Amino acid sequence: MSDVQQTPTMPAVGDVVAERTVHLTRDALVRYAGASGDFNPIHYRDDVAASVGLPGVLAHGMLTMGIAAQPVVDWIGDPGRVLEYQVRFTRPVVVDPATGADLQIVAKVGKIDEEARTARVDLTVTYAEQTVLGKAQLVVSFA
Repeated sequence: MSDVQQTPTMPAVGDVVAERTVHLTRDALVRYAGASGDFNPIHYRDDVAASVGLPGVLAHGMLTMGIAAQPVVDWIGDPGRVLEYQVRFTRPVVVDPATGADLQIVAKVGKIDEEARTARVDLTVTYAEQTVLGKAQLVVSFA
């Protein structure tokens, strides 16, 4: 039995290739801070977040970006097949100390380049029914 994953077949424009809900907790933010070295206290202290006018402790933008890409990476089977990734941060993700925060991710094919054997995958990433990443797009290879 082989551990090598097969690349999925080339999808069609409009295909939803991945959907996922990810639950974030304050513990996850602290672990991410340790892994990334980003110890800005707005990501784990309510008093600091409030003192700078934020509605609460915020998830790290790069954590949100990474979580958003993961369903596409899982679908494509190899992170090396991601050729490009871009996002625009549009709204913060406030992580409640008791209930956390749920990110909803939908990945849909927006464009196919048959010649290059690539697909642009458009992400819709929402929290509390509001989009948190704008122009979130990955280009993946099928070559």
